[in-house]
Amino acid sequence: MLRLLPLKLGRVLRCLKLLAALALLLVLLVNTHSLLASFQRNELTDRRFLNLNKCPACFGTSWCRKFMNGQVSFETWGRLRFLDVFNVKNVFFARYGEPREGTRRVVLKRLGSNQELADIDQKICKRATGRPRCDLIQAVYKTEFARLNGEVRLLTPEVVEGWSDLVHCPSQRLLDRVVRRYAETKDSGSFLLRNLKDTEKMQLLLTLAFNPEPLVLQSFPSDEGWPFAKYLGACGRVVAVNYVGEELWSFYHAPWEKRVDLARQLMDIAEQLTNNDFDFALYLLDVSFDNFAVGPRDGKVIVVDAENVLVADKRLIKQNRPENYDVWYESRFEECDKEACLSFSKEALCSRVTVDHNYYAVCQNLLSRYATWRGTTGGLLHHPPAHLRDGQLDALLDECTRPRRRYGRFQAARELRDYLTQLSASSSSSSSSSLATAR
Repeated sequence: MLRLLPLKLGRVLRCLKLLAALALLLVLLVNTHSLLASFQRNELTDRRFLNLNKCPACFGTSWCRKFMNGQVSFETWGRLRFLDVFNVKNVFFARYGEPREGTRRVVLKRLGSNQELADIDQKICKRATGRPRCDLIQAVYKTEFARLNGEVRLLTPEVVEGWSDLVHCPSQRLLDRVVRRYAETKDSGSFLLRNLKDTEKMQLLLTLAFNPEPLVLQSFPSDEGWPFAKYLGACGRVVAVNYVGEELWSFYHAPWEKRVDLARQLMDIAEQLTNNDFDFALYLLDVSFDNFAVGPRDGKVIVVDAENVLVADKRLIKQNRPENYDVWYESRFEECDKEACLSFSKEALCSRVTVDHNYYAVCQNLLSRYATWRGTTGGLLHHPPAHLRDGQLDALLDECTRPRRRYGRFQAARELRDYLTQLSASSSSSSSSSLATAR
């Protein structure tokens, strides 16, 4: 009887798999016409699909001509709309082509879920008319998104402070930078708002409030060495950014040498965003393996989700001298049973000159034994080779994550960067020696 039980279970599982396959086949047969139409039609030329009909309650129009000309098209599976139910984040992969340059991969984002986008529409309508539904185009002119319309000269902190992480504690210098580098206008380059049309001002403010990621990418562009994906343009409620590569999680089981190089780059990113010549501290408030990607050619690590980046102006902090502004701030480690947890105080990030948040975030959520993602614990530097199991690496990672000494994380982060740089350099020299010997 006991022998028959596994056999019966095996038959049941096979039957279930067969039924699932038949159900999928039935769905495909029923939707054959719509499937063929999906492959034949480029929905990225459809104004309604792009939500272009909702502008100026949208993210911009700089790439609309490219969309309407059919220069942007979904990759194969992205054309099947019934799969959108699994795409909660509304992130799509597409191909963009120029006549003389060929095609390349790009990433399209709606910057929020369908529910979040519906919520912003409802909020606009309620603030303008008191009702959840209305003529959105007319309503947006009666909301705070239209407060800069007319002869307003500057975008000032009191207008947008607290709207999102980017402007949780904005300085005038930061806002001037955002306006000057705003890519959804033909006359960018000036911090004066008079160079923007009223519709462009409203698009800027709505983006700032709903999801400021495009403004982070524009204000701190990859072309100038910032570790973010390159912003390309927008049409309606779809923005296009450069495709970077596979997500960091794909390298969790990569060879040790590769993981060491990626860890070194992550610590370099933490340092660059904390201390730079511009005196802007960019604090990453959402750090997980999904929010970084690795270039296929140069192996460069890039931040691909910049929605939750708080920018603090160190020059303003030094000028205003709030209480304890020059006292080093240490982020507190807290036990957490969830994935990608971080403990932080936005008020402290905005009022201290020296902060260890980025080191803490990278060490805890990506590198150390405390890092947990998709049910796996151990971090990117799991299972080092035998000759490195002398405790030095573990000690540095532990001190960077859960410091035992006062200001211990600052020193541990610096030593960890140096240690990873040495390991990466020795791995590179070993690889070069092996190639030379092989020749």
